[in-house]
Amino acid sequence: MSIRQSGGSVSVLSRRSILAAVGAVAIPPLVAAGARPAHGADTYPSNTALYADPALAEGVDYARRFRRHAALDDSETAGGDYPDTVVVALHGGGIEPGTSELCLAVAGYHPAGGATGGAVYDYWMFEGLRSSGNAGLHVTSSHCDDPVALATVAGSRRAVSLHGCSPAQAGLPDTTAAVLVGGRDTGLKAALIEAYLAAGVQAIDAAGVPALNGDDPANLVNRTLRGAGAQLELTTPLRTRMFGVNTRAGRGSSTLPAFWTFVDATRLALAG
Repeated sequence: MSIRQSGGSVSVLSRRSILAAVGAVAIPPLVAAGARPAHGADTYPSNTALYADPALAEGVDYARRFRRHAALDDSETAGGDYPDTVVVALHGGGIEPGTSELCLAVAGYHPAGGATGGAVYDYWMFEGLRSSGNAGLHVTSSHCDDPVALATVAGSRRAVSLHGCSPAQAGLPDTTAAVLVGGRDTGLKAALIEAYLAAGVQAIDAAGVPALNGDDPANLVNRTLRGAGAQLELTTPLRTRMFGVNTRAGRGSSTLPAFWTFVDATRLALAG
């Protein structure tokens, strides 16, 4: 199924301009002074700690998937195309179900395989592969220190992060199907909320929900060239209505209209 959206995925920025910007922007430390040392419910304080656990096996317990599109600037003159958007899912697979598939589709790739048409964006995801117990693989966003994730986001002008939450965590009634839009990129937040509401998706500004507002400078999504990104927290009822077979094996090939409505709205905002 194609995504009904058009637009480019690159900004005209030279690689030298990007490197200069990276040097000029103070990227916050993974744990800012005074911040909590780790998410209270997390088993692992960082991705590095998780990867180092000999009890875990990559490809069995968890997976890391990413795509960084080629960029080339070997000229001494100014200019050159450079990818400017990254989509991430830090808690994909069985950790926050549905976010892997959403990450791929927002980046321009069908979760069952292949590009969907239109712009394509860089992406990075961490996924729980276990048949159960995936919550133990959760590393809170402000403690993500995967080197590929950090480098991909740090080289991007914009970032969108897909997450899942329960209505209770968002302070909403149990059956509420909604997306909470947070992060430090106020312009992109406004564009996303407008696009969701126009598409008939209930969208809430997460600024009023401190636990989900995504405004920590150390949050991976905010570690872009501009120190800002957009965090999307989709409630369980909203994600459930997106798939005919809501299992890790079945979601990619059973996407429903609600899934594509959300993806198209997100990509429309990114194209603006």
